[in-house]
Parts: sequence; C-alpha cells; structure tokens
Amino acid sequence: MVDGTPEVETHWPIMVAEVLRHLRPSPGDIAVDCTLGGGGHARALLEHLRPGGRLIGLDRDPLELPRTVARLRAEGVGDDEFVAHHGSFRTLPAVLAAHGQAGADVILADLGVSSMQHDTPSRGFSYKHPGPLDLRMDPTCGVTGAERLAGLDEDSLTDILTRHADEPHAQVIARILVARRPTTTHALERLVRLGLADARPALTKADIKLSVRRTFQALRILVNDEFAALDDLLAALPTCLRPGGRVVVLTFHSGEDRRVKQAFRAGHRAGLYAAVATTVVRSTRTETFANRRASSAKLRWAVRATS
Repeated sequence: MVDGTPEVETHWPIMVAEVLRHLRPSPGDIAVDCTLGGGGHARALLEHLRPGGRLIGLDRDPLELPRTVARLRAEGVGDDEFVAHHGSFRTLPAVLAAHGQAGADVILADLGVSSMQHDTPSRGFSYKHPGPLDLRMDPTCGVTGAERLAGLDEDSLTDILTRHADEPHAQVIARILVARRPTTTHALERLVRLGLADARPALTKADIKLSVRRTFQALRILVNDEFAALDDLLAALPTCLRPGGRVVVLTFHSGEDRRVKQAFRAGHRAGLYAAVATTVVRSTRTETFANRRASSAKLRWAVRATS
C-alpha cells in the first residue's frame, strides 16, 4: 500500500520488437507515441531516435501522464528529446503544428488500457478489485460509467453491447443491467455473471466470463468515445506522416481492428499509403505466455506514400 492506494502491476509494453521492426525509427526522426501510458514503448523508441531525434508523447490520463514523464526524466530523458501532452490523440494534427512539425516520421498508437489504469480499483476498469464504475480515461471530466448506464434504456444498451463488443447475449445483459443499474465494478460483474447463468444455463463459466469482460469493454468505449476518437486519428494519419513515414496501431478487439484495417486499405487504394499490412501481426508465443494481455493484441502498419 502507498498512501492507502493498492499497488498495481508493472506495466509491460506489448510487442516491442514487432513495433520497432515495422516502425524502423532512426536517429534524427520525429516520432509520436499517441498513447504514452507507462512509457514502455517510448523508452524503446528513444533508444533508436538518438542522437538528434525527438519523441512527442500524448495521453488522455492526467493522473498517469505526469508519473510517466517524471520516470523518464529521472532516467535522463531531456526536454530536447521528449515532450509530453495531455490530451486525446484525435488532436494530433494540432499538436504537431504547435511544435512546428509538418509531419512525423514515426507514429505509434497502442489502444490498450494500461496496467496502471486496469489495476487501480478507483478507476473502475476491472472487477478484479471492488471500486466505483468509473471507466473514464480522464477522470477529471465527462460522466462515469455508472452515470452513462443510468441514462440508457434497454434497446440503447443492447445496441451498445453489440456494436462496441460484439456481445452475443447483449439483449439479456441489457435487460439485467437496466433493471438494477449497478454503480460499482463488483455489482456489474455479479449481475452479469449470475444473470447470464440463470438466463442461459448452457453457457460455460468461461463463456460467461467473456461476456462480463465484453460488457466492461463496451461501457468503457462508450464513456470515452473511443471509436470516434480512433476514426478521427485514422482520418488524420496520412497528413500527419511525412512522405515515407510509418505508422503502427496496436488494437485489442475486433471493433478497433476493423476500423484500422478498413482505413489503411482505403488509404492504400487512394494512393495515400505506399504499403499496408495485409495480415495482422500477433505476439510471439513466449510473450503471450508471459503477459496474458498480449494474447488479444493485433498489430497493423502502414507506410506513407512518397508523392
């Protein structure tokens, strides 16, 4: 315990070797980490940007961002090679313009929830520990998951569970949650778990656990407007990359991956990208075994056309 707050797991950046292989950062490059998180990918990028390169880091989380910046500064990362911004990656064009950059050579967006967020009970991203059903990436603004849930009717929640998480039992779960309106992570987990077990007795415990996870996922996406933010980023990427620049996006569920795949393929057809991933890149068996969160990661890359 530190100041009454449970310690959280160490953040392990996912697929670092694969990210570097497809981004190919070089000394002197301008790079952007759209989701700074714990700084794991940033550290790896900085090693390849030196000397002369610069990394711009963005993150929506006002609690974790200063901690990550402080750790990087303590490790000797100076202002000349790294600068951080609090905000969504949908503001990337404005951030680059503010730094006098017409574009970046390297852009990374890791769309996963960081370990620090996921394992901090007060953030409400997981039912691992009891906590409020918050789910906000930026807890200083917007409405919580409990507040959003309180304002949804059954049809709207069914639609959200289907569109945001491909949940096969969306209508049953929506009926359960609208009837009880949970306000804590444990209450949400318990209602979905017991309600599905009663309504769908043929489901296995593993099936029900997946539905619980998908329910949290769908509400988190709703609370943080994640799909719209991703769509904005994908639309802006071609203009944010210098000719020949490279981008990598790490996704963690099918809704994100579909958007990235479609945007990259459309950009390739339009001549904006010289090359794009034709298949997803997955984590190695060794990494997946060591870090279960890597199991759902999918990496896609694209290269900006030179003319």
